[in-house]
Amino acid sequence: MTATTSLDRAGLDDVRTPLQAANAAFARAFPGETDRRQPVHTVYGGAHLFKSDSAEKMGRVALRALDDYAADADALAAVLEWHGDQAKLAHIVHDRVVDKLKREPVEDFRIDFEDGYGNRPDAEEDGHAEQAALEVAKGMAAGSLPPFCGIRIKPFNDELFERSARTLDIFVSTIARESKGGVPDNFVVTLPKVTAAAQVTALVELLAKLEAATGLAAGILNIELMVETPQSLFDASGNINLPSLIDAAMGRCTGAHFGVYDYTALCNITAAYQAMTHPACDFARDVMQVALAQRGIHLSDGATNIMPVAPNRAVAGEELSLEQRGQNEQSVHRAWRLGYSDIVHSLQHAYYQGWDLHPAQLPIRYAAVYLFFLEGLEAASKRLSAFMDKAAQATLVGDVFDDAATGQGLLNYFLRALSCGAITEAEATATGLSVEEIRSRSFVKILRGRAAVSAGAGAASPTE
Repeated sequence: MTATTSLDRAGLDDVRTPLQAANAAFARAFPGETDRRQPVHTVYGGAHLFKSDSAEKMGRVALRALDDYAADADALAAVLEWHGDQAKLAHIVHDRVVDKLKREPVEDFRIDFEDGYGNRPDAEEDGHAEQAALEVAKGMAAGSLPPFCGIRIKPFNDELFERSARTLDIFVSTIARESKGGVPDNFVVTLPKVTAAAQVTALVELLAKLEAATGLAAGILNIELMVETPQSLFDASGNINLPSLIDAAMGRCTGAHFGVYDYTALCNITAAYQAMTHPACDFARDVMQVALAQRGIHLSDGATNIMPVAPNRAVAGEELSLEQRGQNEQSVHRAWRLGYSDIVHSLQHAYYQGWDLHPAQLPIRYAAVYLFFLEGLEAASKRLSAFMDKAAQATLVGDVFDDAATGQGLLNYFLRALSCGAITEAEATATGLSVEEIRSRSFVKILRGRAAVSAGAGAASPTE
């Protein structure tokens, strides 16, 4: 029997054509979760202090802090108040943190010309911009830079625009000259205190001019936006401003960083209550998360501003008293517990990156991230394995599984955990994926590869 229909092909096409255009526009605006590696933190340091081996030096300071205040797994578990299953994972976490601090102590470093640098005479900032660029070029040649790096310039307000643009020009021009037309891998320019899309547009135009003038490849200079003003979230009409900021970046924006303390200050929250976990911060994070979901933008949280620094230092030729050593331990442990709590809060809200301001914060950054991934490893492995089974049985439509975004989200859990050293390749392959499939970083590529293998096996099979 032939089914009865009332619409012909022309009638369907009348409906389909505008729908296809709308779906294509949606796909361009919301490409889905990116498969680019995301660092677990960004370390900010004043530009005047940056050296080509700064990351290595920070690793040594971090290891010394860990050795002094949590020398073994039991001590680490006691400091961070891990019990039960968490305490059982402490040995794995501690060993992997030590390995990380020796191998790759800093994942992302931002050479700071803003809050961590201050306002200085023009000649002084000119000199520091050139010197920092020379150190970056030296690090590129020596292979001593972190896998991600960049600079934070001053805001693009009327007062600071010219100074900010000049620093950017000196820095980029010097690197391009010294490296003969290149920049470090995963290099970004961070724009702080964004209030209007015009500021982002201005940065994009400057970067394009710099690329053309220095011989850098077009589009090689990416940007990150600091969301640390209420106006970054909402414009003067009360509309959500973040999408317009991302659109103004013309494809160059890779991340949006939340600035806790400037944001809370501008919301009139007094200093005593300016903290990572203030409800106003949770609201801002939620707005960022919803407004930028599936835009391919990495989100980053702010920093704990209580540093794990010992208050007492021994005078040359003398030793600290027992009481002074106890005070040092209490101070560092208290800061570590606060930092750990803040990082876990971020992770639970799907903010997988945050700021670190001091080398002694690094051990706790990695301890928190590693425990987070290890605690969820078994459940995530079962879920991804089941999802892969479902995908294998499903029909590929245009070579793309219809729920690929969910698959990429599940895969990203393992990519993040592997990239930072939280889990091993053996633990990742317990999902049923091969190392090669995981390294492809793309759920769609994995499905296509498996479909091709299945098709090849089917073609080679004898028919009855």
